[in-house]
Amino acid sequence: MQNKRVKCYIYIRVSTAMQVDGYSLEAQNDRLTKYAEFQGMEVVKVYCDAGKSGKNITGRPEFTQMLQDVADGKDDVNYILVFKLSRFGRNAADVLNSLQYIQDFGVNLICVEDGIDSSKDSGKLTITVLSAVGQSGRS
Repeated sequence: MQNKRVKCYIYIRVSTAMQVDGYSLEAQNDRLTKYAEFQGMEVVKVYCDAGKSGKNITGRPEFTQMLQDVADGKDDVNYILVFKLSRFGRNAADVLNSLQYIQDFGVNLICVEDGIDSSKDSGKLTITVLSAVGQSGRS
């Protein structure tokens, strides 16, 4: 019997101010790809919003497409990997709504640098707290 590999999407984003400090798209993609390999996950697709603010979902076409693909059950993924929660979003309501949305389709969020996994109870609580705090930051 063959083990079914866990499938994941990678979502990377930079706002214009974040191209530096090791948050480049390449650095995020590299870190997340290595994490997926280490965890034995199969990366199905990478979604990338370059130069887009995380203040809301509007204006982030790749993020919107990723949520649609999750809803459509397109690739049968189990997880979305992001570098940090702030890459998923900066608006607390958007983060929590998006998280609830993907979880309704059986998909969880892993924030690699923050050490958060929404499939665990502690992870959901941490996301709630961090998204509220993160809203006070910039894009």
